[in-house]
Amino acid sequence: AELGMRGPKKGSVLKRRLVKLVVNFLFYFRTDEAEPVGALLLERCRVTQEEPSGFSISFLEDPERKYHFACGSEAQCQEWMGALRRASYEFMRRSLIFYRNEIQKMTGKDPLEQFGISEEARFQLGGLKA
Repeated sequence: AELGMRGPKKGSVLKRRLVKLVVNFLFYFRTDEAEPVGALLLERCRVTQEEPSGFSISFLEDPERKYHFACGSEAQCQEWMGALRRASYEFMRRSLIFYRNEIQKMTGKDPLEQFGISEEARFQLGGLKA
């Protein structure tokens, strides 16, 4: 999609950028170039609505450093914010744990057992159910 984007530097102005979400990376391009100008890794970040058709992305390590985005409509803004919030590894991991547990409750079988990873600790949440 083509969105307005302003970087975290002081005095930065809103520029039109093509943005593309690929798994947990948000790539941004100049509108006339095929190579990305940069990318944001969407881990340990916060997506916040700043105005009806705009949002920002900030990172927990440096919350004052914000990337601002302007969408064409409030609906487009909501759609982008939802997609960005679901893009992190942590969100995907929690979703996997939740759905794994739900399937196991319904069927009595671990759906990951067939892949040989039913007992792997990396999918566990320290004893907490997702």
